[in-house]
Amino acid sequence: MTPDSRIFVAGHNGMVGSALVRSLRRSGFNELLLKSKAELDLTRQADVERFFAENKPEYVFIAAAKVGGLMANKTYRADFITINLQIQTNLIHAAYQHRVKKLLFMASSCIFPRECPQPMKEDSLWTSRLEPTNAPYAVAKLSGIEMCRAYHDQHGAKFFSVIPCNLYGENDNYHPENSHVMAALISKVHRAKTEGASSVPLWGTGTPRRELLYVDDLADASVWLMQNYEEPDPINVGYGTDFSIRELIETVCDVLGYTGTLDFDPTKPDGVMRKLLDSSRMQALGWRPQTTLRDGIAKSYADYLKRQG
Repeated sequence: MTPDSRIFVAGHNGMVGSALVRSLRRSGFNELLLKSKAELDLTRQADVERFFAENKPEYVFIAAAKVGGLMANKTYRADFITINLQIQTNLIHAAYQHRVKKLLFMASSCIFPRECPQPMKEDSLWTSRLEPTNAPYAVAKLSGIEMCRAYHDQHGAKFFSVIPCNLYGENDNYHPENSHVMAALISKVHRAKTEGASSVPLWGTGTPRRELLYVDDLADASVWLMQNYEEPDPINVGYGTDFSIRELIETVCDVLGYTGTLDFDPTKPDGVMRKLLDSSRMQALGWRPQTTLRDGIAKSYADYLKRQG
């Protein structure tokens, strides 16, 4: 990519998409093609094809997706598979038709099998059953990965996929039902602190482990990969270390200045005990995340307070 390359970031208003925009602009790429959902409905094939014909993007980042938490994935199963398949199919095919130079598809670590060996290697995809609760979403993301590989194999298109671990950071979603782990912990502790509560109620035992990557680190890795990665195979991008839920919540409490107790309820489910990506392929290319967990939480909390008004 060069400073005058036309770059389309699909989903630029979301957490990942907005981080990609920040990273691109920091790197001197300013010819960005940005369309909100109201301006361009990515589920409509004709609209997507018209956009590509009129704007002629040279590079495409697909960060657009229908996402949600556990309850949303269980409730809107048809929406999660249909809408995501529509978005990525329309974008990938239009990118091929209009000779896009390179395309990056953003996948998700939930695509690995439910009982996947830890840490999770890229080669473990498709080896056993998915987690049933989010299988429709995972199947859609797996299809996007296979589409990128298939367009490379059949047409020579430089399309590839990135598999990030759990993310957090600026522009995160703090919805009580749809938020992910770090956003949920920050909002819980903030509420306890502002209400003067003596304890924070938490599900489970606190022993499950989660890997968390600050979203701007993912964005920087993705921009680097767009310029340097030449393989069709998906590549993991993670923090490289995981933490127990107890360690995460204790760090959040420390950063936010909350001194109450943690009230874990072991009668509630823990969920999957561990989700850690094997990011050795990415590390072998020379990339390492730059944001520590503590610094990332502090930045996230500042953004949370700003958005709370």
